[in-house]
Amino acid sequence: MSTSGLPVGRETSRSILEATLAESVRDVATVTPEGQPLEQMVDGFASRELTTHIDERGSVFELYDTRWNWHPAPVEFAYCFTIRPGFVKGWNLHTEHEDRYIVLQGELQLVLYDPRPDSPTHGKVSKIVSSEYRRRVITFPRNVWHADFNIGTKDAVVVNLPTQPYNHASPDKYRLPLHTPLIPYQFPPEARGW
Repeated sequence: MSTSGLPVGRETSRSILEATLAESVRDVATVTPEGQPLEQMVDGFASRELTTHIDERGSVFELYDTRWNWHPAPVEFAYCFTIRPGFVKGWNLHTEHEDRYIVLQGELQLVLYDPRPDSPTHGKVSKIVSSEYRRRVITFPRNVWHADFNIGTKDAVVVNLPTQPYNHASPDKYRLPLHTPLIPYQFPPEARGW
């Protein structure tokens, strides 16, 4: 027995527990019990969950249906792109059209920065993860910077249904470097891309 009346060794364990808890930071809630993010997203951002149906043969999920009344602009153009693990595509911004992404494979952290002076989320950075495990169709509003970071271990495959076809003669795409002081967000040092 020690002088405190506790068995020898027990007193040390308790003080280590107290010392480590005193230095720790408790997690804060990030999602509702239903799994919805608590973080306020950039104004104009929209997301719709896509249900994957699985049976012994494989899987199927709907990419887009006008009956959802999800977005007022029709589908006029579509393309597919990939991002390698650890790479970021961005920062980029469009002034004339909106992007509408669907992640088919992989895991992407999508980061948005709202520079619009009249927006209720002016100056806000928002993040959301979309993946093959939680597919959704996502809208990126005009004049919002966004970057796509592959946080997974395999190539991410993404379909984009932008609200207007690509203009090869005059692309509606503006870029900033990945690590820019103009956007208050830092990717991990190991993230690569442009």
